[in-house]
Amino acid sequence: MKNNLPAEKADTGLMQEMFHTISPRYDFITRLFSYGMDPGWKRKAIERAGLPRNPAVLDLACGTGDFSKLILNRDPGARPVSADLTFNMLRLARQDGVPYPVCSDAMRLPFPGESFDAIFVGYGLRNFPALDEALVEMRRVLKPGGKLVSLDFFLPGNPVFRRLYLGYLYTQGFIWGLLLHGRPRIYTYIPDSLSSFVTMDGYNSMLQKSGYSLQEARGYILGGIGLHWAARS
Repeated sequence: MKNNLPAEKADTGLMQEMFHTISPRYDFITRLFSYGMDPGWKRKAIERAGLPRNPAVLDLACGTGDFSKLILNRDPGARPVSADLTFNMLRLARQDGVPYPVCSDAMRLPFPGESFDAIFVGYGLRNFPALDEALVEMRRVLKPGGKLVSLDFFLPGNPVFRRLYLGYLYTQGFIWGLLLHGRPRIYTYIPDSLSSFVTMDGYNSMLQKSGYSLQEARGYILGGIGLHWAARS
């Protein structure tokens, strides 16, 4: 996982700069690249998580705080903490009513052990420089039996579709990066980060090796998007 990383993934400063630039368009791009299905996937992620009443939840790599907002709409007594590496993302989340924004690196979470009933990660897994280490760190702050719920891009298992999918994402990324920012690289980072990532099956194995019990996994777009529910063993 550490070999052939995109420059932004290997350098926290570059990652922050990129997402600072993206932040005003983040929600638009998320909906675009998910064919408008992202809100439904996130609602399903929460519905099937089996959260207790008034849960303590970490919305990690939160972007503009979608998971936090959906969880609060479902349970006003919930206590979501929205954590992201990028200050501007957190500023936008706070403006949209998301409480408790925290600037945090997923590799070194500033929380005591066993703090959360659940962790939700939306499109953040690919950006962690060492996913295996991040999974261990997330497990540390989960309560025993706590849930890790993730939604992300994955490498499709079928080699032919994989090439087509990466090519499609690159073309879309180039066009929208150029139109919105004058910098194609802003969104061609998505297929670049994905090409050095794992398949859904590979992630399933990583979860189990990191001390989680996989409860359910659902693939969309022929395995190009994966939604996972796992519990701390």
